[in-house]
Amino acid sequence: MAGFDKVVTSYEEALAGLEDNMTVLAGGFGLCGIPENLIAEIKRKSTRGLTLVSNNCGVDDFGLGVLLPDRQIKKIIASYVGENAEFERQMMSGELEVELTPQGTLAEKMRAGGAGIPAFYTATGYGTPVAEGKEEREFNGRQYILEPAITGDFAIVKAWKADRYGNLVYRKTARNFNPLAATAGKITVVEVEEIVEVGDLDPDEIHTPGIYVNRLIQGSFEKRIEQRTTQPSAEQSA
Repeated sequence: MAGFDKVVTSYEEALAGLEDNMTVLAGGFGLCGIPENLIAEIKRKSTRGLTLVSNNCGVDDFGLGVLLPDRQIKKIIASYVGENAEFERQMMSGELEVELTPQGTLAEKMRAGGAGIPAFYTATGYGTPVAEGKEEREFNGRQYILEPAITGDFAIVKAWKADRYGNLVYRKTARNFNPLAATAGKITVVEVEEIVEVGDLDPDEIHTPGIYVNRLIQGSFEKRIEQRTTQPSAEQSA
């Protein structure tokens, strides 16, 4: 994209340039705040050999999970895999390379990548398989391991609202990994529920400045609930 206006009108245009064997960072936590239509476009494009970086891999038929049946994901860097049976099957059979990463470490890897910090020390994972092959160092009597930052060829992000310049507002817990992913992609593509005119957003509302955003598209969303919990009414309990 050139210029300040980041809006594109099709998902095909939004993901133009995404090719096989690229690294893609994806926002979201469970099914909350996931860029579901951008994921669907990756499936439609049949892009393969991808390295995916995300907290988790959706569920079997929604979110990033839809990329698993056709083997579009070669490797995933994630902190949680428990809601996806096909993910588990491919991991256990060796069909899918998985790099399990503590959740806070994964968040900091993305944040550091977006900030231009190549690596950082953390105590998390020291003395466990997470630390295997990594540099160790002592600070103030405590042991730490060196974790490399993460960047991606593309970052796909879901926000609530944006102006045409790509300034983003997230809604409540749907913020999760999205602001971190948004800063760490060479090309950051964002889908939103509403696009407003420049000047309509209070600067104090903005969570991600538009300088990080390359392409912006307005979509409609299913917002599926991952695990629905209900409570019986008083009449049912009687």
